[in-house]
Amino acid sequence: MSQNSHRKFDIAIVGAGIAGASVAYELAADARVVVIEMESHPGYHTTGRSAAVFSEFYGPAPIRVLTSQSRVFYENPPEVFGEHPLLTPRGVLYAARDDQMDSLEALRCRLSGSTGLRMLDEDEIRALSPLLRPGYVAGGLYEEQASDIDVNALHHGYLRGLRQRGGEVVVGSEVKAAERKNGSWVLSTRHDTIVTPVVVNAAGAWADELAAIMGADPAGLVPKRRTALVIAAPEGADPSRWAITVDVDEQFYLKPDAGRLLISPADETPSAPCDAQPEEMDIAICIDRIQRAFSVDVKRVENCWAGLRTFVGDHAPVCGYDPSVEGLFWLAGQGGYGIQTAPGLSQLAARLVTGRPVPEGLEQRGFRATDVSPLRLRRRSQAGES
Repeated sequence: MSQNSHRKFDIAIVGAGIAGASVAYELAADARVVVIEMESHPGYHTTGRSAAVFSEFYGPAPIRVLTSQSRVFYENPPEVFGEHPLLTPRGVLYAARDDQMDSLEALRCRLSGSTGLRMLDEDEIRALSPLLRPGYVAGGLYEEQASDIDVNALHHGYLRGLRQRGGEVVVGSEVKAAERKNGSWVLSTRHDTIVTPVVVNAAGAWADELAAIMGADPAGLVPKRRTALVIAAPEGADPSRWAITVDVDEQFYLKPDAGRLLISPADETPSAPCDAQPEEMDIAICIDRIQRAFSVDVKRVENCWAGLRTFVGDHAPVCGYDPSVEGLFWLAGQGGYGIQTAPGLSQLAARLVTGRPVPEGLEQRGFRATDVSPLRLRRRSQAGES
């Protein structure tokens, strides 16, 4: 393809992770869509490194509503997502030591009125998480309806569905420059020039950098590194039916994973946008915390990695048109909730991109577009300056 070729689309999405892939799929039903990805394959950064769990009680209120909205899709996905379920039942146990019981009570109160949650005694806790050391846990809160998410099937299903609807994905094609001309954006990439009225900024940790190229103010996104390790389960143990065990103050988690154990110190270290790599100190902290809580001797780490989870201050996504720059739509800041909310958030974003109302199911749950609008960030910033 010629370096100077100009190609026209109705909508261009920058970023082929779960955010970009899912909204592209939704928009491609009625528009000519292209996804521009700077890496050699989609989902290289956060999406491909996620240990995703579907939990309707994890995150701030807008996240919980978007997750609940996503359940119908997860349980009844279109045929393009394959024959196997996207969700596999896997309860989540929020565990508290004696000195953390106030945190456990605060969590219970915050989620009061929710169905599928129950307090557990010590015997019930040990049945769900047999490796917990005797006497370590004083109480627990159990989410029965949580599930593992098949991230690969979800992400590739969206990309496959996008292509079936006539959409394109261009990889290895970072946006180098952007200019607004005659009601359209002219995006200069490594391979060609894309002309489109609307750009969806789904660039993850790089979303503020893309905004700067397009002349927009930053949203104040902060990428935060999280570390994950895979270790062997104790000899003779079968973790397939164990719950995910999460420290109530989110100091660690342990998740059964294909006969092994995926563990994390649940770190949130601010980072510049980058190809995140695990730090030796975080690995050591993870092993120490896990061995203190569980009867497991970590002799060898089979695999380890790190990924960036990108947040704004209130931990809700940034989803909506930029208040100052025409034709720039934000879809960023999903933090650690991007996989579980992908169906609900992409349906919302597609409607907002095309000027349609918030999906009825979200409205019925008390959700408002202003909960995630980039305008809320501008107002808070101005209020802080005054």
